[in-house]
Amino acid sequence: MNHSFLAALLLLSTGICAQSVAPKVENIAIPGTQQSFRMALLPAGTFEMGSPETEAGRAANEGQHQVEVNSFWIGVHEVTFDEFFCFQFKEFDSDTAATPDFKADAVARPSPPYYDFTYGRGKADGFPATTMTQQSALRYCQWLSDKTGDFYRLPTEAEWEYACRAGTNSAYSWGNDASKALEYAWFFENSSGSYQKTGTKKPNPWGLYDMHGNVMEWCLDFYVEDYFQRLDTASVNPLILPTKKHSRTLKGGSFEDDTPALRSAARRKSDPKWQARDPQIPKSKWWNPESPFVGFRIIRETKPVSKAERDRFFEQVIKD
Repeated sequence: MNHSFLAALLLLSTGICAQSVAPKVENIAIPGTQQSFRMALLPAGTFEMGSPETEAGRAANEGQHQVEVNSFWIGVHEVTFDEFFCFQFKEFDSDTAATPDFKADAVARPSPPYYDFTYGRGKADGFPATTMTQQSALRYCQWLSDKTGDFYRLPTEAEWEYACRAGTNSAYSWGNDASKALEYAWFFENSSGSYQKTGTKKPNPWGLYDMHGNVMEWCLDFYVEDYFQRLDTASVNPLILPTKKHSRTLKGGSFEDDTPALRSAARRKSDPKWQARDPQIPKSKWWNPESPFVGFRIIRETKPVSKAERDRFFEQVIKD
């Protein structure tokens, strides 16, 4: 487990307990666009990551371990197509930015998909952005970082679960009663086979929407089966840096899943088969045609990070 790079890069203070009060929320306007999004400031703290020692938890390699994370900002909602399109399409972007050197013409943008990877599902006015590779999600984070001067990235697996649990230690952030998923999540039973607009179910105790269901979300970590065994040697801001494109960790479950996949501890790995219909050789670094159930949520660091440090970070985690 290599967490020293991230810990040194972020330059953040640590804490030992999570607050139970609702976190501070800010509205963030994307400079030079018509889009904005909300972020919640989560406290530093420790939590029990993974499942209790049950047969189901052991079978899923979820383990259980006490983990400490720094404070960070996290998206109240999953990133929407409305926001992603500002990055994907140059006509929705401009040179207007919070940083003086940003040039819209210099941005490497996603290649046009050769057909509608959402299969007719909604895109405008609040639907979660889907079918992106993890690399595509990270490049969105890099664009947003360059645009704003702040450091945006994907959450680590530990940060994601910490945010999802929101101070709870039950199977779901609302408790252990799976039947209540209908109130908090879009999943197989109620989704009609499609993702839904973000924020249309109840939030978790920290005011974050769709942490359970709707679309599963990319995490920063490279996926390993023995993740929790590795935590024995690194449980402060843990991160497993990627060495290749697959596999990466996803969390949260999706509109296609039953309730066990919605649990806070549930984890899944990316699958190269999600690009099966992509005719490009090599496969696209931007799109996963077979994953309309995959989206992402972003976090922002609480301390300034230089552009040089951000660039080094993205060079290390993006593996096309």
